[in-house]
Amino acid sequence: MNPRLKALFTVLIGSFAALSCVDPDQTQEVLLERDKEAIEKYLLENPIPSVKEFSEPIEGFYMFWEVSVDPELNNLLRGDTVRVDYTGKLLSNKVFDTSIEQIARDNGVFDANRNYQPLRFAVGNGFAISGFEFALSLMRAGEKATVIFPSRLGYGSQPNGPVPANSPLIFELDLIEVKNGLNHLNP
Repeated sequence: MNPRLKALFTVLIGSFAALSCVDPDQTQEVLLERDKEAIEKYLLENPIPSVKEFSEPIEGFYMFWEVSVDPELNNLLRGDTVRVDYTGKLLSNKVFDTSIEQIARDNGVFDANRNYQPLRFAVGNGFAISGFEFALSLMRAGEKATVIFPSRLGYGSQPNGPVPANSPLIFELDLIEVKNGLNHLNP
């Protein structure tokens, strides 16, 4: 067989084999639609009382404030340091992580080697998953909110400890403190 033809045939067979391994049920669009349906079902079955709401249904992002503060206060900016208590859950309401010791104990996720305290980090440096950071960017110090978002804003297709792959997530957030970052000093 002609070497060029053989090479072309090999590339074609390899491409076909690679394409045949792609599971059409696992495309990003299909996963997002599946997540949005699951989130909408959760919200119908588990209404969340709130004093303020934000939603982006096309993205599957929903946020409900339990406590809201003066809207004249500034939102977070990249580089600000936050202290936040949180509880992370699956749509089954199973707690998978929290910064609050009593909640960890009550939900069977307590780790005696862990120091339970508010999470402290600079916003915008990729320390937290994108849905978590985006939710915080909508909050002000002193606010408490529950956020629900699709898996692509969480851990995506990668399982993370007790969080299965492609899991929409719920976080209960209590933004305790915001310290202005250096970017506020340089216009």
